[in-house]
Amino acid sequence: MSFFRLFVYGTLKKGFGANSLLEDAEFLGNASTSPGYFLLNCGEYPGLVRLAGLKTVQGELYAVSQETLARLDQHEGVPTLYTREKIDLEGVDGLVDTYFYRGPMAGKTLVKTGIWES
Repeated sequence: MSFFRLFVYGTLKKGFGANSLLEDAEFLGNASTSPGYFLLNCGEYPGLVRLAGLKTVQGELYAVSQETLARLDQHEGVPTLYTREKIDLEGVDGLVDTYFYRGPMAGKTLVKTGIWES
């Protein structure tokens, strides 16, 4: 069985409501994006966006199966509300999957810390 490495930064993290969707995934550790990413506060959840600058976003890295990834894609509203794309993480070899927000930007604010805590 092949596994995919997935970076999560919001409601899929430990202690948040959607983490149960990762119950059969392997937690690989805490992780941060390379600079150039920000979180948008979308109310009940965050959205990762590319934005020039020195900011990083902190989250968690998991090894997930194809079945789990398909379930998460559906939960995240791929490809309408989010897209799944590859990114670099600091201190992690190779690219990993994550979800980028592609919904409406109006009224959204930046999460200045780069950490989703709401």
